[in-house]
Amino acid sequence: MKKLFAIALLLPFAVGAQNNDKACEVFSKVNTVLQSRHYKPKPVDDSLSVYVFDKVMENLDDNRVLFLKDEYEQLARHRHSIDDYIRNKDCAFFSDFISIYKKALERSKGYIEEVGREPLPFNTKDTIYYSKNTFPFHTKAEKIKSFLRKKITYDILEDIAQQSKNKDSLKVYVEVLGKASRAKVLDSYLCKVNALLNPSEGFDNSIYNQFYSVFCSYFDPHSTYFNYSEKASFVSSISTENYSLGLYVSQNDKEQIIVEEIVPGGPAYKADKIDKGDQIIKLAANNTEYTVSCASMETISNIVNSDTYRTVVLTLRKKDGSVYSVSLEKKVMKAEDHSVYSFVLGDKNPVGYIKVPSFYTAFDSDNNMGCADDVAKEVVKLKKENIKGLIIDLQYNGGGSMDEVIRMAGMFINFGPVAVVTDKDMDYNVIKDFNRGMVFNGPIVVLVNGFSASASEFFAGVMQDYNRGIIVGNTTVGKATMQTILPLEDENPTDFVKVTIDKFYRITGHSSQYIGIVPDVELPTFFDKMLPRESGMPTAIKNDSIPGLNLRFSKMPQEPIKKAAELSKIRIASDAGFMLVSSVNDRINAIYNNAKKPLNVTFDNVYDDVHSMDQIWKDITTASEKEQAFTVRNTAFTEEVTGYDEYLKNANDFKIRSIKTDMYINEAVNILKDLNQ
Repeated sequence: MKKLFAIALLLPFAVGAQNNDKACEVFSKVNTVLQSRHYKPKPVDDSLSVYVFDKVMENLDDNRVLFLKDEYEQLARHRHSIDDYIRNKDCAFFSDFISIYKKALERSKGYIEEVGREPLPFNTKDTIYYSKNTFPFHTKAEKIKSFLRKKITYDILEDIAQQSKNKDSLKVYVEVLGKASRAKVLDSYLCKVNALLNPSEGFDNSIYNQFYSVFCSYFDPHSTYFNYSEKASFVSSISTENYSLGLYVSQNDKEQIIVEEIVPGGPAYKADKIDKGDQIIKLAANNTEYTVSCASMETISNIVNSDTYRTVVLTLRKKDGSVYSVSLEKKVMKAEDHSVYSFVLGDKNPVGYIKVPSFYTAFDSDNNMGCADDVAKEVVKLKKENIKGLIIDLQYNGGGSMDEVIRMAGMFINFGPVAVVTDKDMDYNVIKDFNRGMVFNGPIVVLVNGFSASASEFFAGVMQDYNRGIIVGNTTVGKATMQTILPLEDENPTDFVKVTIDKFYRITGHSSQYIGIVPDVELPTFFDKMLPRESGMPTAIKNDSIPGLNLRFSKMPQEPIKKAAELSKIRIASDAGFMLVSSVNDRINAIYNNAKKPLNVTFDNVYDDVHSMDQIWKDITTASEKEQAFTVRNTAFTEEVTGYDEYLKNANDFKIRSIKTDMYINEAVNILKDLNQ
């Protein structure tokens, strides 16, 4: 019996060691790929170790309310040694992270359950403190429980406060409303901690994956590790076709996932159960069930988009409260949610409008065209409407296929170079457009914002350097690098690295990397200083230029652009909508730049805190929903196609509303009028 008992004790350690050895092999292969293929590889040294350790610890416990000080110190002995572990292929350190993190999560779960059994007064003497600096780790476990009790109480009061803007009426029913809110908040806390303890990929793998991804991000923010499902989901996001459930969803202000549209002919449509407005409560795939309220958006996205999950069981709630489940088998469908579309703006001297949501491509098909071909088709339709100018909208376009954007840029210039691409050996390759002529030779406005990145910046840079179009909007992200996805093994790969392999420069020799594309006309935008630009990312590749580059290309006259920009700036300065944006930003910056005062956890204080931004959000909504003066209509082709299809008509109406309430598109229309004069 003693011998059997000893074997039983040793078995978990043996399995853990095997898992660590396999993880170490993956870690080593990730490093090999990065060192051999990355545009600017970095040495595996103490600096890398410190970055990986600190970033992983931040990801696991960003508020420092999970680990105790002595647990942190146990892990901190590895802080300067991760580089040595990788070189020596010794990953026993993973066991410390796995066991201590699991212990901390289980302790947190126990405290949440304890708090749930205790009375929670809604007017306390507790205080929550805020700081822009990192709090120290707690030395005693009771402090963690105390914080959880305060935070849970705050969240319950927050849930009550969000139910009405009439403080006095809510205050009368705090105790009654608190019962339902208490159950909801505690369920959410337990749900989230259980999701961390029992992730879909397994607890050990979740820690391994965390290290792989953070390790990659040390080289630059866009290099990352993918498992098979994550890789499939990423490829799906920039493909013309993908495996789809045949429905589009959105997240409402209560963070609920709501069915927005059902695609005719798709799996959801054929099930004949799901209605627009139904709330998705749970998803089940590959023998694992996920509750939406506590699963990460990344997990939900992978289930919805990845071809790893071919059959998905959805549990939904209808507006009348009834709950039902439906099993859907994905099928390959055209990705309409990020396809190019066009409209005609204005009646007299109309201009064309083309929305390019992403630079998608046809990865696995010889029959389907990508983004560039779709744009060319829309231009043909618009030219039949006798347009006097063209707006190309790249707002919120995060990039995509470089092949597509190179082809698209060439469509709007006569011929010549469009970019210079360099690799890790600093070999320069000039990318040229050899096709003479343009699909459209009239004036162009290119709309960008703080979410326009990569391929979008490439296109805007070409248009700006050739004086082919006037760039309007906000400074872009500042990503001028290219990535490719490489498998860690050639046969039956399950692990991949998205690695930065090239950097592109504008034909002037300058790069938009880190600094972004600065528009010819800068427009105020909400939260502008808080947007996640490359310059705010600590491991971003820095900006530089190619000295002595002297490419020959034929620019168009700059004077019309200068004049239009000057007229636009005068108009913006007195425009009520843009003045409101600037005013709101001043108030937002005042709130976020100043230290937040400690908050006593009482209903009055929590209510005031929850509703402190109400007027700001009201002003944002007012500005965002105001209809602009120009008219929007379909091309003759689109009018014919949508006339007999209810789904397409609804989708078309939604797009028209979005355009009509966009003050940036309105200014683009005005700029085209100036250019035409």
